[in-house]
Formats: sequence, C-alpha cells, structure tokens
Amino acid sequence: MKKFFPLLLAAFLLTSCNGWFFQPSAYNPPTPFLPPTRTPSIVTATPAVVGASTATPIVATSTVTITASAIGSTNTPNVVSTDTPSLTVTVPVLAVGVEVLGCNTSIDVTHGMGEVTNAYVTLTNTGNMDLTNLKATLFALDEGREHPDKTVGIALLPGAQAVTVKLTVDSTYQAETPIQVEVSADGGLFQRVGQDSCRDIGIFAPDPGSLKTPVPVNP
Repeated sequence: MKKFFPLLLAAFLLTSCNGWFFQPSAYNPPTPFLPPTRTPSIVTATPAVVGASTATPIVATSTVTITASAIGSTNTPNVVSTDTPSLTVTVPVLAVGVEVLGCNTSIDVTHGMGEVTNAYVTLTNTGNMDLTNLKATLFALDEGREHPDKTVGIALLPGAQAVTVKLTVDSTYQAETPIQVEVSADGGLFQRVGQDSCRDIGIFAPDPGSLKTPVPVNP
C-alpha cells in the first residue's frame, strides 16, 4: 500500500501536463464509409419476335431463262418464263382398216343354193373413237341370190381392237369370182376393198369360234 501511493502520484503528475488522464494515440484518420461496390449485371437484350412460327416456309420455284444479250448489260435482263402450260387438243377420228384374208368355196344346201363363196375379212378400228353398228357386206360380180350371211354386223368395236368375220355370197359354180367388201358404221360409209380373184385361204381359215369376237391389236 505504501508503494502503490507514490506510483499513483507520479502518474497523476505526468498526465496533468496536457489535461488528459488517458493520452490520445497517434492520429489515424478513420476510413471513410463507402457503400459496397456491386458487380454490374450484364443483360443481353433478346429481340422480341412477333408472330414467330415454326411452320416450314413454302418456296415457289420457277424456271427462268436469261437471254445472252442481257449478259454484261446494265439493262434489266429479259426473263422468259417456262410456266405456261401446253394445251393438247385431241381431234376425234373415225377410221377402220379392212383386210381380206382369203376365200374358199362350199355347197350351201341349207339355203337351197349350190356353190357359194366365203370371204374371211378382218376389220380393225384404227381411229381414236369406238365404232358402233359396224357392218361389212360382200359383193360378187357373178352373184346370184342374196345370201343371208352377205352382211355381218358388229355392235361395238373399241379403239385398237380388231374382229374377223366370214361373209358369204351365192356365186357361179367353178368360176373365178371378183369380189368387193363394203364397210360402214354409225357416221357413214368407210370404204370398199376389192379383189379380182380372191385367193384360196385353204387350211388357214380362222377358227369358227373366234369369228365376230373383238380382240386387242398386237402393238
């Protein structure tokens, strides 16, 4: 206690020099207050798309031709469009081809006739329209009475089809018989095909079951 008092007195004397009991420390200016620095945000503007659609666009194409005179010229080149459709007009055609395959002779007792001449004829529709009410008629220069099979009719012969018929006339016994075949249909008379002497068809006569039956023409 006796030592503490002199120490306290000495301390008091030292502080009384400037009036402060606790001496200030060396000057250290305070750090000014600054608001925290914020990292600026970077915003990339996304362009607004109005009426955007995911539909695949339709691109119209056209073939154009630029003439040679337009190359190297400052003038607007001539453009020739190839989009103009071509118009095809089909003209109706009625036509028939007539071919006499050959003839033979026979005795027709059924109709009370002697010798008759049979002609085998092929008719072909060579037009682009159907032939209706097609008729073929056989004539002979020495013809006697009219035979029932002198004329044969075909109701319909479509285009690109052919039909073979057998025509018969009453003819002179064992004599050369000049013949003619006349063909007609709806639309008028087509033609007459004649032969001075119809050759003997022999074993090449068509099958009777195939007569008057239209068949496609071989290309």
